[in-house]
Amino acid sequence: MIRAKKSLGQNFLIDDKVLNKIVNCVEINNKTILEIGPGTGNLTKYILNKKPKKFTVVEKDNNLANNLKEKFNKNLNIINDDVLNLNESLLFNERVIVFGNLPYNISTEILSKWIINLKDDFWFENLVLMFQKEVADRIIANYNDSNYGRLSILAHWKLIIKKICDIKPISFYPKPKIDSSLLLFSPKKNFYKIKNPKNLEKITRIFFNNRRKKIKKPFNQIFNGDFKILNKLKIDLDLRPQNLNFETYYKLTEEYENLRS
Repeated sequence: MIRAKKSLGQNFLIDDKVLNKIVNCVEINNKTILEIGPGTGNLTKYILNKKPKKFTVVEKDNNLANNLKEKFNKNLNIINDDVLNLNESLLFNERVIVFGNLPYNISTEILSKWIINLKDDFWFENLVLMFQKEVADRIIANYNDSNYGRLSILAHWKLIIKKICDIKPISFYPKPKIDSSLLLFSPKKNFYKIKNPKNLEKITRIFFNNRRKKIKKPFNQIFNGDFKILNKLKIDLDLRPQNLNFETYYKLTEEYENLRS
């Protein structure tokens, strides 16, 4: 019997209704598929039934990777490695659809890595990813929402995000103590041009360092009280970080890059 490893954040999805909903989020037939953390292969089986053109899975756990080899024989390309070590854009010569019941302990790290490393030509067609519900709420949050923050701003920069459903602990083994959410990500055709995504990370980190305080201090810290930028972007320094919309943070990053160039 395969036992879930708490150290790897493993919770295996066992609910057939949910598994069926996941594979029907997007068209799989004759597509190139990447699954992150397939575990015992429950979702893997559903994906194979949809007849993808090519199918690669990434599984860090050695025992699970060997189990997948035995279970699915030559129907899969199995990469036994940590997804954080991979450069996905080099693995494929066409856009892929990514499925992932992401380990809760590194889910934001995986998503952030993918977004930060994105070039103008996306390596994926869609991402169908499961997160801890409170993390998903932060990802999809809009400005003036208490969940709005750095992750929301980064995620919405290049991606269109749609919440598919919430999933109860009973759908997993072992049962987690929290609810999960399934999100669908699609590339934006038009997005704000930023030279270095790490500058967006820096701007949002400084602004949200004290999210309950007014933005006057972080603005002055970055721009030394430059009223030209203030007037250009029509920013009210009495606002708090969560009151500035996505585009304002992208424009602030652009202004920051202009000052440094």
